[in-house]
Amino acid sequence: MAHTPETFLPPLLDPVTGEEVTFIYEPYVPSIKDSNSRLSNPTYGSWEMTDLLVKQYSPLFHAAANVPSFIRAISALSNLKHLKISCPGQEAGQRYRRSIVDYALISIRMAVERSNLPLLDTLSLAPIHPSAALYLNPIMGFGARPNSVNRWKKFSKLTICMDSIPFTPYPPLDHLKLLHSYLQIFASSLTDFVFRWQGVKGLSPLSLDKEVCLQEKSPEMACPRRCHLALRPLKFNQLSKMEVENIVVDASQVSSFITAHRHTIREFNFEDTHLRSGTWDQALAPLTRISGSEKWKEKAEEVMDVPLLLSPVGIEEEKVNEVLLDYFNCKPRASRPSIGAWQRAGAKSRELFWGTPEHMKRFLRTSILSWR
Repeated sequence: MAHTPETFLPPLLDPVTGEEVTFIYEPYVPSIKDSNSRLSNPTYGSWEMTDLLVKQYSPLFHAAANVPSFIRAISALSNLKHLKISCPGQEAGQRYRRSIVDYALISIRMAVERSNLPLLDTLSLAPIHPSAALYLNPIMGFGARPNSVNRWKKFSKLTICMDSIPFTPYPPLDHLKLLHSYLQIFASSLTDFVFRWQGVKGLSPLSLDKEVCLQEKSPEMACPRRCHLALRPLKFNQLSKMEVENIVVDASQVSSFITAHRHTIREFNFEDTHLRSGTWDQALAPLTRISGSEKWKEKAEEVMDVPLLLSPVGIEEEKVNEVLLDYFNCKPRASRPSIGAWQRAGAKSRELFWGTPEHMKRFLRTSILSWR
């Protein structure tokens, strides 16, 4: 569900005074026993607020906030294995405004928690906006129940491609803390984890507890007495494969992460990663201590010449010969080659197809086929 002008929500206004009205959202899930509860109870807290929302917000908002419909739809997918959520296109200036997309995320989360999905173990959020970590959080999110987190602890594979939070001396701390809290939910079950910042480089989501900006006490915070409390380090008990991309990190943070997960980690990949301090030898030093030698460095990078074989797309050798034969047969009789010439041309063509790279360039210039 993309962020578009249709998903933007303007402020609610009092029709008499014109003042902005505060809307405190509480997801509505009717009781199973009372089928008429939706008609007897207001959907949005009070009849006045329900009437105001119906008149000022589009039907798309009411569809996104219709939790029972999401529950019925998700419940019908009993064999669902992989849940993919994509919410592209949010502008940076709208990150602190709730849109229709956010209400849909709340409904999806509640539907997953209330449905029987025994095979569901893979979650992909690509791309996703930073505040989605709040609306998809089964502990802090709207409509969360005490046992909501149990459903999300069954996920073993997680992929996140999040809109970048720029690395600055004073980054938006609330979004980073929401991301850290969201990842804590999967600490006991996650085996495969992939994370990418979309846009400019951002801080590593695996070591936010070690960032100075998240440990300092700032008077600009809404709750300075609580916001300076140290974050708990991320420790994935079953993590075997990890990949992060487009991040800024210290060598000491990489080293600490590898050391903490040395008993389970089997593969890790740092793509487009910038070391803010230290070197890669320092970052990967735990591998030497774990293996007892530096032999792993010999296999750290392999360089080789790979031969490139060009072939017609989806066409076998016999069909290639047929195409060439039809091509020559379609030419005027005066320019049509003799059978002997065709046999020589066919042999030469097959040779060019399958074994003479020195003539390949000349052959491709006159080819009538599509190549890869």
